[in-house]
Amino acid sequence: MRIIRSKKYTFTLKDLMRYISLDSKSRAVSFKSEIDKRINNLVNMPYKCRKSVYFEDKSIRDLIYKGYTIVYKVDEEKETITIIGMKKYKNEL
Repeated sequence: MRIIRSKKYTFTLKDLMRYISLDSKSRAVSFKSEIDKRINNLVNMPYKCRKSVYFEDKSIRDLIYKGYTIVYKVDEEKETITIIGMKKYKNEL
């Protein structure tokens, strides 16, 4: 399987990296490195993450990392995993 990162995801990640790097550049690099590692590992088990709470499609999954939800879609016919976007989890009180 091949991983495709959408423009929306890429822009969101860049903005987040800029924000984290205001505090610590090394922490920003480490954060991105760990997210990339987890995303790249999806090719081994694309359905290991939970079904997305944002969509009713079983092929759309949620990868959770440090309070962020990375939403991705598995397309078995095209043999691709598309990273759709990333959202910060917030409690609604």
